[in-house]
Amino acid sequence: MSFRNRYERLRDPKDLETIHTHYHDSFKLPSMHPETSWDQALSWAYFAESFQSSDCIFAFQAAFRLLPEILWAGHSIPVHHDAIRRLNISDATSIAARTCINLSHLHDAVEMLEQGLATIFQQMLQLKTDVDGLPPHQAKDFLNLSMQLYSGTFINSPISIVEDRKKLLEDIRNQPGFESFLRPKSYNILCHASERGPVITLTSHKDHCDAIILLNPSSEPVHVPLPIVTLELLKSQRDMLKDLLGRCNARSRGQSSSSRLFGQREDFSKKSTQECFQDMLDWLWTHVVGPVYQVLKSHGIFSGRLWWLPTGAFAGLPLHASSPTNEFIHSYTATLGSLLDAYSKKSSSIAPKLVVVGVTHTDFTRGKFLNGVEPEVKKIMSIAKDSDVRCLLGEQATVDAVKQQLQDCSWVHLACHGYQNLQYPTQSHLQLYGGDLELGTILRMPLPNAQFVFLAACQTAMGDAQLVNESFHLGGGFITAGFQSAIGTIWSMNDSDGPTVAEIVYSHLFREGQHPKHTKAAEALHLAVKELKNRKVPYERWMPFIHIGV
Repeated sequence: MSFRNRYERLRDPKDLETIHTHYHDSFKLPSMHPETSWDQALSWAYFAESFQSSDCIFAFQAAFRLLPEILWAGHSIPVHHDAIRRLNISDATSIAARTCINLSHLHDAVEMLEQGLATIFQQMLQLKTDVDGLPPHQAKDFLNLSMQLYSGTFINSPISIVEDRKKLLEDIRNQPGFESFLRPKSYNILCHASERGPVITLTSHKDHCDAIILLNPSSEPVHVPLPIVTLELLKSQRDMLKDLLGRCNARSRGQSSSSRLFGQREDFSKKSTQECFQDMLDWLWTHVVGPVYQVLKSHGIFSGRLWWLPTGAFAGLPLHASSPTNEFIHSYTATLGSLLDAYSKKSSSIAPKLVVVGVTHTDFTRGKFLNGVEPEVKKIMSIAKDSDVRCLLGEQATVDAVKQQLQDCSWVHLACHGYQNLQYPTQSHLQLYGGDLELGTILRMPLPNAQFVFLAACQTAMGDAQLVNESFHLGGGFITAGFQSAIGTIWSMNDSDGPTVAEIVYSHLFREGQHPKHTKAAEALHLAVKELKNRKVPYERWMPFIHIGV
């Protein structure tokens, strides 16, 4: 009988100690493949959790420390999605976070959530780990060993490859500036994501759902239980939203909105789209956003900026739109690390260079003709006429021309059709004149001046419920590419609203006597959406606008 089976039957503490020693020693074997170590550490964590042993935290930490090595973006895994699901990273992240919350280990919960999210984000967008500062021979050797280890094409034995790679990893970490190479960020670093306002991470699990609020870098994180919210209810809300959007044709820019919902579901058929949208917002406010607001106000935070980091089934839900009041200005971030990266870039005192791109239709005649693009472009050009602004309209907006301007300009406005590929986010693209500009291409481009992008372009970005991370929105992709601030939509805007929103946003950013700042974009969007609501436009027209980043 194994020690594990015997402990399950007799509950002898000595058996538990033996199991602890076995797991601890086994996953640390120098010759063990990192994926096998991951499986061993998770088995230990799940076993310890099932018996409410504090070992589970240590075991989860051991597992998550391995993630950067397992899914290093330089190795050759043919399909990134398959690797993420094969290793059950999403489920492991959710379970680890729930366990840490249950044991009041909120620092650990924040660290593990970030590590799971960041790893998935890096894999999905095929981002590269920076080895430029390493001696060339070390960078080359690490790449070669990693490729052998994960492709299964071994020059030497698999055991020697694992051992050589671990030894090289130790040597790299001894290099100045590379002490944290392929190591997760600690809470002491991550907490600084809240230096400009609270960051609220939402986690979903089959047992319960929670919010963790980072109030500011000097305060302890706050746990907000969401007792009424369940995984099934969140999925139901997401399904309802998709149904509503499909029935009011809010899937691509230029589609008209329907005033009534003609549905197959009996509960929908008796209500208008507007009533259904309001029901959804009421539910989000009562059970998710409202409780968070109460905690913020109990800590003396009554207004200003805040950031949402929704994971799992929370992804894609219009949290920003649910509040019946306007005291907070909402933004989103995909990870705490991406917000920290945006903060770390120095703001320029030089006036921004703005390029305005407008494509009413492509030469492929894909998508509806966008009547609102030309007046939208004209309004922006008029507002920014005294600044360094250039325009690419219609046939001028080719892929090469836009790529050149992206590299030169600091601010970019994109009014066109777009396509959101949820399975392979790097293939999401902007439909320009003569071809498509893929997100993958943008991610590979040097963008030394990038600050702010306004995406009045893309289709719906509802996300994949099987991933922990939020949907890989085109706006989020631009943030990853180097932009610090982005305005986009979680489903497509109505073409007729483009000129109105653009006019209010840029009038605020270029207001007289003020130096234009990309850090004011969230505030500008807040004013624009408020105006749409005042005009009583349908919910599906003002709800989709979101801000991402600083």
